[in-house]
Amino acid sequence: MKHTIVALLEDHPGVLNRVVSMFRRRNFNIESLTVGHTDQPGVSRMTIVVEGTDTHVEQVTKQMHKIIDVLKITDLTAEKSVISELSLIKVSTNSASRSEIIQLVDIYKARIVDVSADSLMLEVTGPEEKIDSLVSLLRPFGIKEMVRTGRVAMVRGGSGPTRLSDDDLEVRYRPNNRQSKVAV
Repeated sequence: MKHTIVALLEDHPGVLNRVVSMFRRRNFNIESLTVGHTDQPGVSRMTIVVEGTDTHVEQVTKQMHKIIDVLKITDLTAEKSVISELSLIKVSTNSASRSEIIQLVDIYKARIVDVSADSLMLEVTGPEEKIDSLVSLLRPFGIKEMVRTGRVAMVRGGSGPTRLSDDDLEVRYRPNNRQSKVAV
């Protein structure tokens, strides 16, 4: 089963390497990995997609808690959440196929971001299944090049379990606080 794990991390050099190394040591293949800043200063958000049993993924997340710069971890697999990816797809085109490709762009609510005499570059965002479906329909035209981001995910409604609370931030930045780990 695919699991979507979100971790809030201290924004320090080497943190990404420590987290990825921990997955590697446990023989997990990371299918998708995205990292970016959050609205909270000094905090980055990492979204990791891995295949594994609930038990194995739970063991890995417990190990992640031991990494000093990991502040909070949530497995969003069972949560009601919005999950999205982005893909840029360069597809071969000619005068005969161009209108057909443009129809697919409209149906999938994608957009054309570059046009040349023999290709169109498309940008599509949405769930993995939507992008997979569009890619399969574009294959017969000839995909020249494609790039895809990792998954990003956020719990629906409320503040969600993947944000540090004001109390967490207060403890984290308290003067003389020798404990850089936030309780989760």
